[in-house]
Amino acid sequence: MTAEIQKQQYWAKKGAVDLCIYRKFIGDPAQKPVLFLVHGSSFSALPGYDLQVTGRGSEYSMMDRCAERGFDVWTMDNEGYGQSSRTANNSNISQGADDLDAAMPVVERETGKKRFHFYGQSSGSLKAALFAERHGDRVDRLVLDAFVWTGKDSPTLAKRREQLDRWRSSHVRTIDRATLNNSFTRDKPGTSERVVADAVADAQLAYGDTIPTGTWLDMCAHLPLVEPAKIRAPTLIMRGEHDGIATMEDLTSFFIKLPNSDKQITILQGSAHIAPFGLNAHRFYHILFSFLEMPARRDSRSS
Repeated sequence: MTAEIQKQQYWAKKGAVDLCIYRKFIGDPAQKPVLFLVHGSSFSALPGYDLQVTGRGSEYSMMDRCAERGFDVWTMDNEGYGQSSRTANNSNISQGADDLDAAMPVVERETGKKRFHFYGQSSGSLKAALFAERHGDRVDRLVLDAFVWTGKDSPTLAKRREQLDRWRSSHVRTIDRATLNNSFTRDKPGTSERVVADAVADAQLAYGDTIPTGTWLDMCAHLPLVEPAKIRAPTLIMRGEHDGIATMEDLTSFFIKLPNSDKQITILQGSAHIAPFGLNAHRFYHILFSFLEMPARRDSRSS
């Protein structure tokens, strides 16, 4: 009989801001590697990483999939998202990296560990990368999924820049089912199931019809925000074949500048912007786990 997944919730403080943190694991987490998931612009932590879909159960819950694999899995709502405090800040990339910094004492206290794996999706990958740049001593292995560096020739960002004045004029933007579903269809319709997109929309809209503008503003007007030469952790860059957020030229230019030779870049054939929610999610997890479970290198062989 498979042990049940345990679920816990914590709170961290960033000044006057309350940040909600979530954790899942199976059995005794003491010997398990810690994996921290960083959400993107449009989905809070649980809609993005702990999704339950009618008829599919927890198939699309990244937290459950990773807990079943043997990880101690954590995530959090950034400022302005989910159950965390809603403020006048626009929750930009730098503020998101600050949120991660505020969460680390909680993770360290509860796990007894000081280094963790980090996975970020879309603007969450920018937050994770910036955190790794600032706090490399806390990062074991780093996964950047649907990442963008300079934004050069990005069709998705070119479209968003048409409303740049709007993103600058308010710290929040309005969302509805159509705008959330667009994340699944804008690049390549048919790479995910409609039932999944609807479940994400239901989960996200339960928190209200606004989310912060900061990450969109940063990605439209302030890139690049990360210096690859300052990221020392082993790094995996994942890109859906049809993702319009970054070109291969942009990603390979970033990849070349990463100083740690323990690095990989992979294209997920048949996937678009949100590979974990796609029809080929099984291929996404194969690559993810292979990287996170990479055996340690040998510098000598004992007789």
